[in-house]
Amino acid sequence: MARLRILVVGAGFAGVACVGRLERRLAPGDADIALVTPVSYQLYLPLLPQVAAGVLTPQSVALSLRRGRYRTKIIPGLAIGVDARAKVCVVRRITGELTNERYDYIVLAPGSVTRTFDIPGLKENGRGMKTLAEAAYLRDHVIAQLDLADAAVDEQEKISRLQFVVVGGGYAGTETAACLQRLTTHAVRRYPRLDPSLIRWHLIDIAPKLMPELGDKLGRSAMEVLQRRGVEISLGVSVAEARPDQVTFTDGRVVPSRTLIWTAGVVASPLVETLGAETVHGRLATTAQMTLPGFDGVFALGDGAAVPDLTGGDGAVCPPTAQHAHRQAKTVADNVIAALRGESLRSYRHRDLGLVVDLGGRDAVAKPVGVELHGMPAQAVARGYHVGAMRTNVAKARVLTNWILNAAAGDDFVRIGFLAEEQPSLRHFEQTDAYMTPQQVREHTASLNAAQG
Repeated sequence: MARLRILVVGAGFAGVACVGRLERRLAPGDADIALVTPVSYQLYLPLLPQVAAGVLTPQSVALSLRRGRYRTKIIPGLAIGVDARAKVCVVRRITGELTNERYDYIVLAPGSVTRTFDIPGLKENGRGMKTLAEAAYLRDHVIAQLDLADAAVDEQEKISRLQFVVVGGGYAGTETAACLQRLTTHAVRRYPRLDPSLIRWHLIDIAPKLMPELGDKLGRSAMEVLQRRGVEISLGVSVAEARPDQVTFTDGRVVPSRTLIWTAGVVASPLVETLGAETVHGRLATTAQMTLPGFDGVFALGDGAAVPDLTGGDGAVCPPTAQHAHRQAKTVADNVIAALRGESLRSYRHRDLGLVVDLGGRDAVAKPVGVELHGMPAQAVARGYHVGAMRTNVAKARVLTNWILNAAAGDDFVRIGFLAEEQPSLRHFEQTDAYMTPQQVREHTASLNAAQG
């Protein structure tokens, strides 16, 4: 008889932690484990803004999936559809061909993609901060704007190249604005013909507060840090239209800018929609054991799942954070093993341990276990947390070395060639057009079965 097959979709915090625990707790003969991922690394997403700013190299936040004693089969491709009745996951390999991966148990941890709205020009002219390629591209783009502004003859072109707009007052947007503003502040010293006062950063958000999850005091502290650096913060404001050379705000202001960075939240991966299951705000509605009601052998967790938060009161679901994803993975792995052995499943419970926000340099705000910190103490906590959360010692060493080198020697502000003649859009970076509809998935598996039968 063929051995049982466990298929894990996604190599983020949730997927990688789940695979690691399955390997440790299952004997090699118990089941085959496979991991579907379009890239061969786990991205340490919280430090992505520092990659864009050049503080960290891309390799330092890309943790290899092949480092270590893994017996898991890595399938290099993007899961674009799941037929839960046929127990088949459709995968588009990195070569472009479609393959069908059968499973007995599937763990869905596909993560999330950037949330966009129907704003004229946004998808064509906005840039995200969700993938390693986007971070590397943004660094090249920002430095290119300084180069082009330095060479510009037309004053209006120079002004538009030196104004930058970041949309999203959450952690990603705030850290991105903070880190990239420091990049341009330090870089402009190498451009003696550029007037530093022309460089302007705008951080806008439709919400009335900056990072409300941190509380009023720390939110104000982060805002004051950015404002001291010259970042213009506008709350209760969003984008009405995005053009290649200007951004129109909903309050009527028109900002000449060639850089629109969109970090206004995330939504579950489009893979979620292919199952035809019940969702909560776009995330799969799971039980507290992270099973999918009505779907045999299907588990879901992380950003793509609305897992009940048993510590948060009636109706609460776990927020889409790395902290929850990593801890949910352990419970899911144990529950898959329990299901395999016919044992009872365990509910997920975890109380949030706090949040950290690195604003670059000596600036940070943090709230570990409810204690509010800012400045150097918060920075020590933030960086200590990130190093501790890294999966491998090699990654820890790379990050620490990068921080030390950057603090001691600074940056050379070199473009490394990620710019293309045709500027890639959000959908290009995050492959949001690749997914099937539920009907297409069923038709695909039906044709597969007909060909085999």
